[in-house]
Amino acid sequence: MSKGLIGTGTASVSRRSGSGFIVRSALVLSVLAAMLISIIVLTVQSSNHLMNIEKNPVSNVPSNILPSYSTCSFESADNQTTLSGWFFKCNDPITTIIVVHDTGANRLQFGVDMIDMIEAWLDNNYNVFLFDLRNSGDSQGETSGYGYLEWQDVIGAINQVRTISVTTDVVLYGIGTGCTACILAYDNLPPSGVSDNELSDYLPEITALEFDRSYIKGMIFDSPAMNSDDYIRPIVRRNEFLGEITSNFVPYAIRMSSGADKSVNLVAEISRLPLPVCIIYGGHDSFIGADKILRLVDERNRLNSGTTISQMIPGAGYLESFRYGKDTYIDAVMRFMRSYFIEDV
Repeated sequence: MSKGLIGTGTASVSRRSGSGFIVRSALVLSVLAAMLISIIVLTVQSSNHLMNIEKNPVSNVPSNILPSYSTCSFESADNQTTLSGWFFKCNDPITTIIVVHDTGANRLQFGVDMIDMIEAWLDNNYNVFLFDLRNSGDSQGETSGYGYLEWQDVIGAINQVRTISVTTDVVLYGIGTGCTACILAYDNLPPSGVSDNELSDYLPEITALEFDRSYIKGMIFDSPAMNSDDYIRPIVRRNEFLGEITSNFVPYAIRMSSGADKSVNLVAEISRLPLPVCIIYGGHDSFIGADKILRLVDERNRLNSGTTISQMIPGAGYLESFRYGKDTYIDAVMRFMRSYFIEDV
């Protein structure tokens, strides 16, 4: 009789233990599910916040301090977004420089001080095209894509320059996320001489254009990151709730919203570009990381030292190089232009 009682007690304890394990497991899974849902909600909220930033209006610059220019409006390559820009032209231009500003800025990335660089370009026979990316300045659009959408604006700008300038090529000048937009614009244009079968890999609105990748003859980069997502992560970590966690997910959400299937390895892309390249960055950049940009510069020099000019501005942080060392900055850009883009003799 005692044995039967003992057996019954053991079975009862076993059932209680089993049910306790199930309850604990359910609680753990519930907590994990709640955490996952919270991360997803925060990720969506942060990505929406970052993509729907307010436009930065173009400053009212007195017309008497600006070189002569013409205003223009044109369509992005998506044929859905009207963009606004200024075209500065000179006599007998060698090429046209297209400035692609950072997210949250506008065509005058460095304010009125940028006029000094524009005048230097014009004095040396380079046309200049400044324009506002989508959701910036005077351009249309309500969403910013940190380069993942703006590459279409860059292609639209190139197409516009072809119609208003007598030059036969352009130099792209990307600043901050403008570096990503420039690289993606280059990648989304077909190389020259591709077959009809190969053209099928490109978007119809791109293949309908009357120019290809060869129309871009050089690139200038201010503060290029190692990866395109690196422009987004620091903003999330610094400004968004629980950003240290969601910074790993928000860039993916922005890419998906922009229709981009992957990030861009800017180190690989820039270091291998078969074009002359100029890289400028701040020595105290803690946003991208001056040490990381230096590694990009080293890789570029390792593969293409003969077509590379770089300039570090001491004491400057992220996108502060022009303000901290304007003369050195302009000198580096002009040295690059004079080295690789000169008049035919």
